[in-house]
Amino acid sequence: MNLQNKVVWVTGASSGIGEALVYELAPKHCKIILSARRQTELERVQKQAQLSHENSLILPLDMEKPETFSEAFNKVLEKFQRLDVLILNAGISQRSLAKDTLLEVDKRLMNVNFFGTIALTKTVLPHFLTRKEGHFAVVTSVTGLYGTPWRTAYAASKHALHGFFDALRAELHDYNIYVTIIAPGFVKTAISLNALTADGTPLNQMDEGQAKGISPQKCAHDIIRGIEKNKNLVLTGGFKEIFGVYLKRFFPNLFAKMIRKLKVR
Repeated sequence: MNLQNKVVWVTGASSGIGEALVYELAPKHCKIILSARRQTELERVQKQAQLSHENSLILPLDMEKPETFSEAFNKVLEKFQRLDVLILNAGISQRSLAKDTLLEVDKRLMNVNFFGTIALTKTVLPHFLTRKEGHFAVVTSVTGLYGTPWRTAYAASKHALHGFFDALRAELHDYNIYVTIIAPGFVKTAISLNALTADGTPLNQMDEGQAKGISPQKCAHDIIRGIEKNKNLVLTGGFKEIFGVYLKRFFPNLFAKMIRKLKVR
């Protein structure tokens, strides 16, 4: 896929990977829809990316309110008449043990990361089917491929995304609609600051793994390259996280022993 002049919707665009994706897309002269909850931050990103009001749209969106998605998508179509790529990047992380975590926190992680994501996907899907073209790119995590301590519900939500979008890809093959799953390892963003603890309050600190992660710019570059190559899966991150994917695949028992001792926070 050549992304030049494509209409691309990025969720979670106010910071981190989503913000970096906007900066990566802007030089390609894409028409970009920027979504997240914080409008002022979206406006900041729009300005820093040197996007005009003609080639971009600020569209505040809360992934816990799927009842608002249809109206939001109508605004996209009113502005640009079409959508070519939906990058589903919004999400929230976790830093708590299962034994301590309230069920309400587990539910919120699933609502934001999984149900919100598939609700927006199903909002856009009829448009892609009508046009017989489109591309879904969903940012999950390496924890969608293997679970780690302190991430039980977060890993569950990411595993669910892998299952849903792998199946969706097979369903849409004959419609010229592509699905790319992106599984980053540690990326140096504020995700750990906002990560939910056992009672649902944010962690409010940068953990060591996150601080040593790859840059959001490197992650965004890998994501855009993967979309352009129509890849099914994009792995990006440090050596340890990526190595863990293959260790789990080929030596699951060894991986199970090692993950117990791995420092993940």
